[in-house]
Amino acid sequence: MIRFDHVVKRFGDHVVLDELDFTVDRGEKVTLIGPSGSGKTTILRLLMTLETVSDGVIWVDGEPLSHRRRGDRLIRANEKHLRQARKSIGMVFQQFNLFPNMDVLTNVTEAPIHVLGQSRDEAVQRARELLDMVGLADRETAHPSQLSGGQQQRVAIARALAMSPRVMLLDEVTSALDPELVDGVLAVLREIASSADITMLIVTHEMRFAREVSDRVMMFDAGRVAEEGPPEQIFGDPRNERTKEFLKAVL
Repeated sequence: MIRFDHVVKRFGDHVVLDELDFTVDRGEKVTLIGPSGSGKTTILRLLMTLETVSDGVIWVDGEPLSHRRRGDRLIRANEKHLRQARKSIGMVFQQFNLFPNMDVLTNVTEAPIHVLGQSRDEAVQRARELLDMVGLADRETAHPSQLSGGQQQRVAIARALAMSPRVMLLDEVTSALDPELVDGVLAVLREIASSADITMLIVTHEMRFAREVSDRVMMFDAGRVAEEGPPEQIFGDPRNERTKEFLKAVL
């Protein structure tokens, strides 16, 4: 579903991703771990087209994301191509990024109506199903300012799912929450991971959560994959010294 092919990302002279190659299978749940600045969030931002690659090509579902086809060549993606590509990718950020002037139901239905072209009735029905799933069926008329941080993040998850994405990106979705609110959000994500046929790429410092939901864990260091494997191996028997050092610091 996702393929990074010799992807390089530079910010000025600083190389954040260094000739990165990796794939994520359809329906696979992959967690990216590693120290701050190792390139994890940059990977998500490239997939969400919030950043552009410096070199290499990103593919999603067999089609180029960072580029577009012109005959038998690949050229840089234009905005029209990126807008179309974004429809298949959902992202939940560290900050909730809800529309403060809209109630919960409208926050969830806005994009399906205006981007996907769904009828209002169809979008509302789906939004109510998702709000029920995240435990907020009774808050659809509330505005974000009337919700706790954990509730806002659950609305953000419902909003991302409302677009029926084939790929879901989660970027430290609990880092802005008070500790007592974290478990509720993680419970929702566990349910999605176990029941939804969706490809998930997760950046988190919640190692227990990573161990529970992941099919595969990838340890990043200095823009490269230091080690990867099933969670039992990465957390139970890491082989790379950098992985051992990192896990000793966070577990």
